[in-house]
This record gives sequence, C-alpha cells and structure tokens, in this order.
Amino acid sequence: MSEPKPPTPTPGDTYKGWLFKWTNYIKGYQRRWFVLSNGLLSYYRTQAEMGHTCRGTINLATANIAVEDSCNFVISNGGAQTYHLKASSEVERQRWITALELAKAKAVHMQAESDDSGDDCPAVPPTSGQGGGCRNLEIQSTLRTLGSKVEDLNTCNDLIVKHGSALQRSLSELEGIRVGGDMGEKMRQVTERATLFRITSNAMINACRDFLSLAQNHSKRWQKALQVERDQRIRLEETLEQLAKQHNHLERAFRGATVLPPSFSNPALANKDKKGDASDEDDDNEFFDAMEDPAEFITVPADPKYHRRSGSNVSGFSSEIGMEDQSVNFDELSLASNPESPQPLELEPVRQRRTRIPDKPNYYLNLWSIMKNCIGKELSKIPMPVNFNEPLSMLQRLSEDLEYYELLDKASKSQSSLEQMCYVAAFTVSSYSTTVHRTGKPFNPLLGETFELDRLKDCGYRSLCEQVSHHPPAAAHHASSEKGWTLRQEITLASKFRGKYLSIMPLGSIQCLFEKSNNHYSWKKVTTTVHNIIVGKLWIDQSGEIDVVNHKTGDRCHLKFAPYSYFSRDVPRKVTGVVTDKDGKAHYVLSGTWDEKMEFSRIMQSSKGENGTEGKQRTVYQTLKAKEIWRKNPLPEGAENMYFFSSLALTLNEAEEGVAPTDCRRRPDQRLMEDGRWDEANAEKQRLEEKQRIVRREREREAVKAASSPEEAVTEDSINDSPSKTDAVETGTEANEVLDETDTEDSHPYTPVASPYGPSLSPYLSTHPDNYQAMWFEKLDDPASGETLHVYKGGYWEAKEEGSWDVCPEIF
Repeated sequence: MSEPKPPTPTPGDTYKGWLFKWTNYIKGYQRRWFVLSNGLLSYYRTQAEMGHTCRGTINLATANIAVEDSCNFVISNGGAQTYHLKASSEVERQRWITALELAKAKAVHMQAESDDSGDDCPAVPPTSGQGGGCRNLEIQSTLRTLGSKVEDLNTCNDLIVKHGSALQRSLSELEGIRVGGDMGEKMRQVTERATLFRITSNAMINACRDFLSLAQNHSKRWQKALQVERDQRIRLEETLEQLAKQHNHLERAFRGATVLPPSFSNPALANKDKKGDASDEDDDNEFFDAMEDPAEFITVPADPKYHRRSGSNVSGFSSEIGMEDQSVNFDELSLASNPESPQPLELEPVRQRRTRIPDKPNYYLNLWSIMKNCIGKELSKIPMPVNFNEPLSMLQRLSEDLEYYELLDKASKSQSSLEQMCYVAAFTVSSYSTTVHRTGKPFNPLLGETFELDRLKDCGYRSLCEQVSHHPPAAAHHASSEKGWTLRQEITLASKFRGKYLSIMPLGSIQCLFEKSNNHYSWKKVTTTVHNIIVGKLWIDQSGEIDVVNHKTGDRCHLKFAPYSYFSRDVPRKVTGVVTDKDGKAHYVLSGTWDEKMEFSRIMQSSKGENGTEGKQRTVYQTLKAKEIWRKNPLPEGAENMYFFSSLALTLNEAEEGVAPTDCRRRPDQRLMEDGRWDEANAEKQRLEEKQRIVRREREREAVKAASSPEEAVTEDSINDSPSKTDAVETGTEANEVLDETDTEDSHPYTPVASPYGPSLSPYLSTHPDNYQAMWFEKLDDPASGETLHVYKGGYWEAKEEGSWDVCPEIF
C-alpha cells in the first residue's frame, strides 16, 4: 500500500525525508536524512544527529538543480559542493524537486531583498505628541485601504469560482448537443460566460496589483520606523540601567559616609569595596536561562505565583537576592561601631604581582619514543623530561583551587545551609576551570617540599601545602581565611597510560569547615582524562560524579560531570547537580559547564515525569529563574605563550623573600625551566632526584636498625659490610629506579619479591614502612567524615615571622 502523498511544501516551510546520497565507489549510495529549511539543504546520518552533528549543508540560492532520470537528481553550487541524490520513487523525487525549486526561489528573493538597502525610502524620524498621532492616523488609513483591497480580492475570488463553474457547465453541454438549431444559443451562452470570467479575472488581477503596490510602498517605511523604535527602546534601557547603577552607588556611598569614621577611609579599602559592590550588583541584576536538561531530571519554569512570592520574606528566597548586600552592610556597621575592633592608622599597600613570565620555548620532542615502552604502567614511573612540564609544582597546582575563593567568602555569609551548599558546590566545580588548556605536566614535588600562598592582606586568606609522603605520593593542603572558613585536603594521584589517552584518578578527601555555622563539608575529585597522547592535539576532559556532604545537617549535593561524547547533543563539559536536605527533598538545581560558568535555581515543585531513553523515570523540577553563581575569569593576554596560565598561576612561582628553604619557588630545576633554560633544568632535575634517592636509602637503613633486634642489626651490618652484598643492594635499587622520576615515584621498596636484602629480610621490610614524618602536618582521624588525612598542626607561620627555618631539611 502506497504512502499518502504529503502536501506540496510552500516557500519557507521545512521539508524532511530520507534520500540516498552517493558517497564513493566502494560504498555507493548511502541512506541519509535530509532537511530543507530557510533555503538550506542539510543532511545527517540519522534523525538523532539533527541536534548536534550536521554532515553537510548547501545553499540553494546559488545552487543548480538538475534531474538525471526517474529517481536521480543532482544539486551543485558551482563545483565546491555537488550532491548526487536518489529518491525511492519517481513520485518522491518529484516532491523533493518541487520543494527544492520553491525553496530556491524563496532564497533568491530573500537574497535580493537583503541586497536592497532601502535608501530610496526616507527614514521615519521618531515623533511624539501630535506628530505621533498623525503617523498613527496614516497607518490606520493605510490598513483600512489594504483591508478594502483584500475584500475586493475575496469578492473577485468568489466571482471567478462562480463564473468558472458556469463556464464549465456550458462547455459540458456544448459537447453533448447535436448540430442543429440549439447550436447558436449554446455558443452565445458560452461566449457570454467566458466574457464574464475574463472581466472578473482582470478585476482580480488589477486588485492584486494595487494591493502589491501599496504593500511595497509602505513596507520599507514601516520597517525603518520599527527599527527606530527598537533603537530608541534599547537606548532607554541602557539609560535606565546606568541610572540604577548610579543610584545604587550613591546610596552605598551615602551610607558609608554617614556610618564610617573619616579616619577609617582608605584608598585600598575603597577600591576593594567598589569591586565588591560591582560583583554584588552583577549577582543581583544578571539572570541567565537554564542549561539544557540533564538526563536524570528536567527543569521547567515555575508557576508565576512563586515569582510574585519570591519578592517577599515569606518565600525565604529573599536571602538569595539581597542577603549578601545586607550581610556586607551589617559587617561594616558592626566593624565601625565596635570600639574594640582595631583601627589601624595606616595599612600597607597591596603588593603588585607580576603579570607575565618568559614565553614558552618551542622545543620538539618525540613523545612516542618515551611512552611506547610504558603502556599500562603508572605515570609516576615514567621518566619525563621538563619538555612535557609546566614551570609549576603539583603543590602550586593544588593551591590554584583557591582562585575563586570568593565563593567560600560568600558561603560563609549565607544564612541557609542549603544556599551555602550551592556556593560550596560551585567552588568544587571552579577548581577544574584552569585545566581546560593546561596540558603540561606539573613538577612532582620532592619529599618535604612545601609551598605557601600568603594572600592575607589582599584576599584575606593564606594556605600551605607540603609533600607528606612518597609511597604513595601524597600532598597535604591547608588554607584558612579571615572570613571564617578553612579548607584542607590531601590528594594522592593514581594514573594509567592507555596508549591513546591518560587517566588521572585523584584519591583522598577535601574538606571545608565554616566557623560561624560549624558546617563541615567533604567531597572527592573526579577523574581527569588527557586525550590524543600520541597523535593529534592534546585535550583534557573531566568526568565522574561528586557528592558534597554536609556532615552537620545531612544536606547533600550530587554533581555529575558528563564525559565528552561525539554523539551527545549536550553542551561539552556539562555539569549538573541537585541540592537535597537530609530527607532527600530537592531544593536547588545547579547547571553549567566546568570551564565557563555555573548557575543555580530554586526548586518550587517537583514531580515524576515520563520515562527517559533508558527506561528510568525522570524527575521534573519547577524552578525559578536561574541565577549565575560562578563564571570563569578571562585568561591574561598572551596566555597561549605562557602555558595558558591564569592570572593567579602567573604569580605562584614569583620569587618571594622570607619563604621556607623547602618552598617550590626555590626549586632550581623549576626556576631554570621558567627562564627557558630547559637543558640545564633537565640536568638539575636529575641531580635532585639522585640526591633524594640517597636520602631515602639512608632513611630506610635507619628504620631497619631502629626497629630490629640487636642480633638482626648485627646481621644487617654484616650484610651491608659485604662488598658483594652491598653491590647487589645498590644494583637492585638502581634497577628498580630506572623509570624513577623523583623519590616520590619509585616502586615500593618493601615488596618481598623485589627486596634487595634477600629472602630472610623481605617479610620484615614489607611490614616496616618508611619512618618519614611530615614537618607541618600530622595524620589524624576525622570524626565527622570518618577518614584519615594529614591536618595542619601549626608552627609554619610562626617560624616565618621569626625567620627561623632550622627545622627544615635541605632538599634542594
């Protein structure tokens, strides 16, 4: 049974269907889905690709359409693109030809109109008052004239139908009569009706001509008048926006002038306040549409009644739109009115930090020559020259998580734990924004290496990182702020090289504590994947799920980092999340991308929707307007020549006085690489690695002697005194360290099979780990999260103030 014939498409309509397209002599004709819309013919492999992957498009305005046979036809735009197409039948081919010809005529006409600038018609100036009334009368008169012409066309149409039917009847009767006396009468009737039909047709043609002439005369004038009105409205909106901003600044300046004493005014603080005002104002006034719906749930706009309620205090949502400004003002009032608060007469100026580093040299190195024998092994066991590095340490990269510390500052001021969870979740996502272009490998820290980031004067926080272990390599980080939050984390990296890509799995926990509310949050990082290791341009993707948990209230935010997929219709690097309370009720929806911005929306209602593509029932959330909560800072000018460092990253390795001898800034190979002296940096890197191996061996021997019995110690001494055994020990150790980059990356020395001390000492060594103790951190069990991690025990900043670094080892 044949399909019913679809209606012939009219100009501007979208026409879709399956056609066979010639690909090559091997595959021949392949079935493709074609879409004709707005004068463009596009094709896809399947209908599902319409949302994200177009295989080709041809503009019909400049294309030629030629019919080859009953089913085949060709579309070409002069040599650049040529589509040899075949329909399933001659009828289907004719439908496509008709649709293509109509679309081509429409496209040519639209192109001709766009080329016509319309300068021949004078622009209608903006008028008001009496002039505006005259123009309205003119428009109404023209509309009445056009309406009368349309009525004339309808009348002529009815007459044509009537006379056409009569003429058809007369012709039918004329065919049926015999030649005789009635012939003259019938011929007279036919002639009379044909004359009426001709007169009516001419009348309709004249009416159409008048209508077309009127429409052409007035359309351009109306178009220009509409454009003038649109420009006038835009200028008015911009003027109102400027007035609102000026009013806001004047109001804040008036409050500050009437509350704060003159002695407290300071240019540095004034600049900081202006920056804070601008950011708060942007947060209050800028709203953005929600991202594309995630797979687990669907968001739809809430009922308007919720928007009306949101302006009142009853809804509880007012804290999102005004509580930040109120809290800032309250802080200023309390600071000014508190007689015990310090009133410094002078504040030190904020240090101007560097904005550039030496450009990256263009050194060529064959990656495959290094990686081909390392497939399936830990990345930490692959010897990497500095050519693949960036002039920053892993400790400095860990400190880069604080680039968007303002999110934690805002979270500390939040009155609601659920709203605070939104800021903490946005902070977890923001830590990945610096990785989108950063394909360089950071330096692996030496054991005992530290890095301090003191931004107490300009940002209100300071942090300390230390490499606390090398089996496995682990770094501890502690940051505290004057705004009442503390961030601590311990990160251990596990990585695997799979030939085409490299997977980096961060292990360990991140915790954030707020003094005011005693809320305690914890979460873990997602997997980072580096693609095109061997061939092509390197690019990085983040994928996985994060559960941010508030251990005090039971609130939870489940974030999902969608992995990149060539066939997905979602935006790349998409992140979605839902904030729920301890009972599992959803309150906020987060959406965005980990390399650009995040938004959050308040949930008003939720319901179960239809089943998704995988058969799972998706939840439908009715939300308020989405509000931007975080946006990535733009990269500095020339970042592509500076390893794509952010403004904060450019300052991390800047030389600074008073830091510890173990600080990353004092590391010589890293400094040489930043200066562009890569050959010297590679030689210095090898020296540091060998120095750390020697120290580690001494520490292992001390651990063996301290933990063994006197008899075992004598046996150990006799073993070490034997030249052959000593050589065997050194040879075995060096053999295990051929692929070692730093001491943090050796294979475990206490594996019984690989023990250089022989079978008698292998079980002993496997049960006695390295006795290294961290300098500024101690290992504790966290009662809230139930995890064990290194926590800052104090003493570093006191030692810095005293300038006493005697306790620090000499590692460089």
